Amino acid sequence: MNVRRLIPATALAGAVALGLVSLSACAGTSDAADGGKGGKLDVVTSFYPMQYLAEQVGGDHVAVETLTKPGVEPHDLELKPKQIGALGEADVILYLKGVQPAVDEAIAQAGVENTVDATTLTKLEAHGTEVGHDHGDEHAEEGEHAGEEGHDHGSEAGADPHVWLDPVKYAEVAKGVGSAFAKADPDHAADYGKNTDALVKKLGDLNAEFETGLKNTATRTFITTHSAFGYLAERYHLDQEGISGIDPESEPSPARMKELQEIAAKEKVSTVFFETLASDRTAKTLAGDTGLKTDVLDPLEGITDKSRGSDYVEVMRSNLTALKKALGAK
Repeated sequence: MNVRRLIPATALAGAVALGLVSLSACAGTSDAADGGKGGKLDVVTSFYPMQYLAEQVGGDHVAVETLTKPGVEPHDLELKPKQIGALGEADVILYLKGVQPAVDEAIAQAGVENTVDATTLTKLEAHGTEVGHDHGDEHAEEGEHAGEEGHDHGSEAGADPHVWLDPVKYAEVAKGVGSAFAKADPDHAADYGKNTDALVKKLGDLNAEFETGLKNTATRTFITTHSAFGYLAERYHLDQEGISGIDPESEPSPARMKELQEIAAKEKVSTVFFETLASDRTAKTLAGDTGLKTDVLDPLEGITDKSRGSDYVEVMRSNLTALKKALGAK
């Protein structure tokens, strides 16, 4: 994950203040006061995984706006005063605390009654964020993967926020979103419930595909530039090896590169994965040094024209195809 360009506290505070002042100047005339945009529930989401949930659960009853536009690396997002003002006008804000510090701060200042933090809708665990082993099969019951370079990455110390990459945990979050929408718009509670049930079934089917597809493989280890797949690795008993930990564009140490070469040889790894929104340089360097192939494993932080699919389910199925090929699924 890229945590390089965070907004300075003083600049962010000024932007937040400007956005809230602009909002107060037009109080009483917002769409939210009239029941949302065009009579719909006005929902603002932080980035794509939250946008997808809002659209699927809300259906025709919501107007969804996301703060992170397609192609923008979520951690690089710098909010404009207009966006901060939109936060204050929302009927519902849906975000995932710990992914975008600038967004977290702005949302805290907005004071919207129906503010939903997705990290509170499922149990976070500490794994997949350090440079080193992430053994999903050995530590599934513990939910912890210790590492020398652990960090605070979520609403709890050391917590991993990438819950959307586990269809089971994502379904738990979806249920919470359905309840939140029903509370904010009780007139359409029944429809939100039906939409939530349909999404949970879709995610259940996706989970079954992953379980079946990854049950029998030649190796259980995969190497990726971005250590975002800890929950996925734990769910399907795989071992994630991150090249550079949380920042896919940072330079791994020579010792780490040597260690990965040894792991690749020992565990019969065939492929080094990279992602679409970050540089593939380190992945290609490691692959070149070890004679391995490279491929995309998408952390689904945004959908672009480079994505292998048009929505969450399609991209996750592409990820499954890539993993089956790399792991030698039988």
